[in-house]
Amino acid sequence: MESIKRVAAINDLSGFCRCSLSVAIPIISAMGLWCCPLPTAILSNHTGYDDFFFDDYTEKMEPYYKMWKTNNVNFDSIYTGFLGSVKQIDIVMDFIKNFKNDKNIVVVDPVMGDDGVLYSTYTKDMQLEMKKLIKYAFVITPNVTECSFLSDTKYEGEHISIDKARDMCKKIEGPKNIVLTGIRSKDKIINFVYNTQTKEETIVSRNAVDVYYAGTGDVFSSALCAFLTKGFNLKESVEKSAKFVEEAVKHTFMCKLDNKEGLAIEKCLNLLWEENL
Repeated sequence: MESIKRVAAINDLSGFCRCSLSVAIPIISAMGLWCCPLPTAILSNHTGYDDFFFDDYTEKMEPYYKMWKTNNVNFDSIYTGFLGSVKQIDIVMDFIKNFKNDKNIVVVDPVMGDDGVLYSTYTKDMQLEMKKLIKYAFVITPNVTECSFLSDTKYEGEHISIDKARDMCKKIEGPKNIVLTGIRSKDKIINFVYNTQTKEETIVSRNAVDVYYAGTGDVFSSALCAFLTKGFNLKESVEKSAKFVEEAVKHTFMCKLDNKEGLAIEKCLNLLWEENL
């Protein structure tokens, strides 16, 4: 019998709201994979709310994952999301050095900012350290803002040309592939896929719904990691992940749910389960 592949998911955990590990665990599990979380922080709800409980897990991360090493645990992929400090980024790089091998893949979602600005907790030193982390990645999934900062390019909004997307991706050093997400084009959302070695590029577009939901990028990156771990190639994985996000957005929009609560993926997970049959 085929063994169940394992994904090490390094991200924060919000008890309320569909984001980070709260979406990574069900999405990866629905694909028939074993999601092994390494929390970076524990929150009552995400920081988009005025009030929240926050427990920084930085000092616990290393002893936590060293028990995995002691117990000879291995992973088929390593997936990183929001990291809250330079020290956490350094810990994750050490984690990759400990668990990376010739067969597994590393997916880095460089969660840094949105709408042209870095998050309030994100420092210049963290930006520089993230540029080091992405060098370990098979693929990174920046939005337009994050791609601008990683490429040291002026942010010009979400409605950018393919030429602009290509120019930014060319300036990013390290990862084998870049999936530049969330490019706006009339009634479409475009994902620009760029191979930094072969310079091959692919455009994957889906219908857009003019609404924002917290954690949408987490849903996309989690699905992408799952499809890649299952053995789909990058183009197929981006297409399938974008389709899943589109369906989740449409369903959430019809349900008229609070944007802060994120995408209502619960009724859409069957789409991923069907991919696993």
